[in-house]
Amino acid sequence: MSENPNKALHDAKRDKNDEYYTQLTDIEKELKHYKRYFRGKVVYCNCDDPRVSNFFHYFSYNFEHLELKRLITTCYRSRDRDSFSRYNSNQAIWLDYNGDKNGNTVPDIKEIDVHPLKENGDFRSEECVKMLEEADIVVTNPPFSLFREYVKQIIEHKKKFIILGNKNAITYKEIYHLIKEGQLWVGYTPMGADMLFEVSPNLACHLVETKKEGSGYKIVDDKVMARSQSAWFTNLEHKKRNEGLILTKKYSPKAYPQYDNFDAIEVSKTKEIPRDYNGLMGVPISFLDKYNPEQFELVRFRKGDDNKDLTINGKTPFFRIIIRNRGLS
Repeated sequence: MSENPNKALHDAKRDKNDEYYTQLTDIEKELKHYKRYFRGKVVYCNCDDPRVSNFFHYFSYNFEHLELKRLITTCYRSRDRDSFSRYNSNQAIWLDYNGDKNGNTVPDIKEIDVHPLKENGDFRSEECVKMLEEADIVVTNPPFSLFREYVKQIIEHKKKFIILGNKNAITYKEIYHLIKEGQLWVGYTPMGADMLFEVSPNLACHLVETKKEGSGYKIVDDKVMARSQSAWFTNLEHKKRNEGLILTKKYSPKAYPQYDNFDAIEVSKTKEIPRDYNGLMGVPISFLDKYNPEQFELVRFRKGDDNKDLTINGKTPFFRIIIRNRGLS
């Protein structure tokens, strides 16, 4: 714990979305669906402390299996001694790994080149942008508070990516636009999957003091693990993206009410999408977990003809995506 509890609590509140460290098991579950893309590629993990990063661990230990060309890892330097880094370093560094040299297929310390950074390791810094330009695929858990800016950068640099973000990032107009234009989509792991993250000691205290166990956090092996409504986002194709959603429901006006301010029907659950309706439908954002662009068209997001949130009998449902069944349109 910090010597200054008030400062620690303030820092925890400020950084609560940016101090979530991804578990190795969650990384393994998602990345196994993209093996074919990594052969001969340079992978860049630019938002994880390379000394403790599970992304670096995954790629370094699977370097030969994935047939990688090179692995680079950088992160923002530790801000102070209360930061999450177990090494509490004020020096930003970058790690460069080019594979096993002694034949034991293990990334030994002597095989990992450690270099100091002149700047602070921020993904927007000139040094890190240069490394981004050298990379083929970016894989990391970027700061949730900078998610829009982070995605904008990798899109502008035309990089392939597999990244974690808050699933409500779908509601950001910048992110929804990219999804609609086919430049970004949800990864393989279901959006409803329970994901737990390692957090700093300060943030762990903050969660215990302010959140409900089982909701905001869970205790696993006497360790506080944060729960987060997180989802994987990528622009690499995976098997689930091409699977058609099996529709079993039939349309009826009684079961599917119209919106007050837009000519579309309300479908409160993805599994309730009617198979025989050729008009516009409003579905929850979790629909994107099952979205196949060949089966459905994304039409618009959230707003009615009056540019206000969609309503039914004067009540506003949670964010809705307006879709159309391509096979019936």
